[in-house]
Amino acid sequence: MKILIIENEIYLAQSIATKLGELGHICELCTSTKDAIKSNNYDVVLLSTSINGQDFNPVINTFKNSIILLMVSYISNDTVSKPLSAGAKDYILKPFMIEELIRKIDHYQDYEKLKKRNGAYEKYLNHSFAGVTQEHNHNAIELPLFIFSSFQKYSDAFAFKHAYTKNLPLHFISLSDPDAIAEIALLPQNSIIYIINFQTLKKSDKKAFCDVIANKKVIVSSTEKVEEINHPILEIKSENNIFDQGEILPIEDYVKYIVLNYQHKFPDTELSKKLGISRKSLWEKRKKYDIIKKK
Repeated sequence: MKILIIENEIYLAQSIATKLGELGHICELCTSTKDAIKSNNYDVVLLSTSINGQDFNPVINTFKNSIILLMVSYISNDTVSKPLSAGAKDYILKPFMIEELIRKIDHYQDYEKLKKRNGAYEKYLNHSFAGVTQEHNHNAIELPLFIFSSFQKYSDAFAFKHAYTKNLPLHFISLSDPDAIAEIALLPQNSIIYIINFQTLKKSDKKAFCDVIANKKVIVSSTEKVEEINHPILEIKSENNIFDQGEILPIEDYVKYIVLNYQHKFPDTELSKKLGISRKSLWEKRKKYDIIKKK
């Protein structure tokens, strides 16, 4: 990382720069805020609030896209509270161990990476669910809830929208995972659990599954009709369903749909025969579409 150290105590600044440099970071030093704002291409800014007569707001505004950590000699409104309100991330009290400074840098670097990654995921999901998400009164919905939809994406869109509306974290679990039930039992109450592939469970296992989810915030997705369940069941249909409208589906989309929705009903030999392809071709289709079949 490229790090700017704004500190008028030259010995301290050089000591920090040397130790960070040994870890592979590139450090530059400034003794005043006026010199510091001439450039803003830094990942991290270490700003000393012990520099007398300096206005820290221009520095914080200039480096608003960087991780700004305050190095303070004492805690006060001017040295900590105001800079944090202006946009600095955190502070460290002098004298400090370099390991503690590195821990804070790593923590906020990871935090910024997660923010960017989460933003990219949200953007992708909004694009992926465009035209799929339907209007539901999520505040009136009680969990556990079972969803039946021929197209998995409709259930996915509902689950992500519900978690967003409730402002709760979302745990994703596929019942094709042999450890799924044990994982569900250990998950906390203050989150929503989204479970797919209910149709793959054996009838004898469904009661035990329902017992596990009884007191949890759970959304269960199935591509087959859900019956004999003592929980609310929501069926999601789409007016744009091309099968309902009788439109011609492209061959590749048709094959993907059939494999995804019928691979649990028929053995590979019969499914490939119905599609008019070899078992090797069926395996290649799964690999191409990233479709995983429970063994």
